[in-house]
Amino acid sequence: MCRFFQVSRSGYYDFVHRLGRPEKDAALAEIIAEQREHSFRTYGYRRMWLVLKKRGTHRNPKTILRIMEKYGLLAEIRRRRKWGNLGQQAHQYENLLDRRFHADRPNSKWVTDISYIHTRQGMLYLSMIRDLYDNSIAA
Repeated sequence: MCRFFQVSRSGYYDFVHRLGRPEKDAALAEIIAEQREHSFRTYGYRRMWLVLKKRGTHRNPKTILRIMEKYGLLAEIRRRRKWGNLGQQAHQYENLLDRRFHADRPNSKWVTDISYIHTRQGMLYLSMIRDLYDNSIAA
């Protein structure tokens, strides 16, 4: 049978003996899976190694990587969103400030900007209007 499958006898018996043995990495994989859920699946093997080291579990980082690969526990990589042309162009206003960001009197020059804030509940948008005279927030 070994000759038919082109396997050495020692390799076959090594395989048979391994069948009865419990998986030595299973306990550590369970700890890694627990920490992975705690970190919202964002920790790679290097950060996971640091977390385990702080908890008192000392292993080689390559061992952590091997276990994470074996059990499918690697970090989920967040990809950047691609921005492209969304079809029709919006109306483009002319540049009235022309990089002159100083105002001589209040309420003569206002600027605005939108900030995107990523939260667990989703995306939040922060929009403000700023007076260039004293950098106060108008709205």
